[in-house]
Amino acid sequence: LGYFIDPCGPPESQNLESGQFAIVKQCREKRTGLEFAAKFMKKRRSVASLRGVRREEIEREVNMLQQTRHPNIVTLHDVYENRSDVVLILELVSGGELFDFLAQKESLSEEEATQFIKQILEGVNYLHSRNIAHFDLKPENIMLLDKNAPLPRIKLIDFGLAHKIEAGVEFKNIFGTPEFVAPEIVNYEPLGLEADMWSIGVITYILLSGASPFLGETKQDTLGNISAINYEFDEEFFCHTSELAKKFIRQLLERDKGKRLTIQDALNHQWIKVLEKLNVNMYVCIMLISTYYFLFSM
Repeated sequence: LGYFIDPCGPPESQNLESGQFAIVKQCREKRTGLEFAAKFMKKRRSVASLRGVRREEIEREVNMLQQTRHPNIVTLHDVYENRSDVVLILELVSGGELFDFLAQKESLSEEEATQFIKQILEGVNYLHSRNIAHFDLKPENIMLLDKNAPLPRIKLIDFGLAHKIEAGVEFKNIFGTPEFVAPEIVNYEPLGLEADMWSIGVITYILLSGASPFLGETKQDTLGNISAINYEFDEEFFCHTSELAKKFIRQLLERDKGKRLTIQDALNHQWIKVLEKLNVNMYVCIMLISTYYFLFSM
C-alpha cells in the first residue's frame, strides 16, 4: 500500500468509525504526507458464510463513489485489496458527525438547521440527478468538514446501501436504520428516490427539536409508528418553530410517494429559500466583522 497508519498517533485517529464488518482508520499517503480515511471492509470468504461483506456489495459501493464528485459528498481517492479486506481510501472528514454536533447543542434554530439541510439537499440532488438513492441518510452518515467554521460544510458518507434506480426495474428491500426508513421500506414495497426524501424529513425534525419523530421503545414499535405515520409536533419541542418549517417536514413525511416532495421541490421550498437569504446575509456580516477586527487590531 502507498499509505500507512501511524501507530504512534492519537487514539482518536486509530479508529474513526467501526461497524459490523468495516472499520475506518486515519492514514497518511507515503508519497505526499496527505491524510486520508482508510475504510477496511472485511470480505465474505464463501457464499455460505454470513461473516463479511459480499463481493457484489463492495463493488456496488465502490462504483457509486467512483461516479460521484460533489462538495457535499465524501470523495473516493483510491481502492486496494488484500486477502481479507478491500480498503477504500477516502477523503478525511475530521469535523465529526452531525449527530455529535447536534448532541452538544440539543437542537438548532431554524437558521442553523437550514444551513445543514440546504447542503444535504444539494448533495442528494447530485445523487438523484444520476438516479442514485442513498437509502441510509441519517445524522451519523452526515459529517462536518470543520465543526469550528462559521458555516460548517457537511459531507454525506457511507454508500453501502446506495442503489442506482433503473426505469422499469422493480427494486425492493428491507434495510436501513429503523428510525429513518420510509413506509415503503417497512411495507416491502417498490423503492425509489422518494425514500431519501422521507429520511430528510426525519433529519429535519430531529435538527429542529432534538427528538426523533417515530422512535419507539422497541424496533417493532418504531416500524409500527412509521407504517401508521404516527408522529406529532410536540409543543414542548416545537413551540418556537415556524409553520413553514412544519409544512416542509409534513410534505416530506408523506405516505404517498407521489405527493412527497421531490429533491427539486425541497430545494425550491419557501422555507429553504427564505432562510437561505437570511443565512447569506448573516454570513456576509460575519465576514465583514471578522475583516474589520483583523484590519484594526494590527
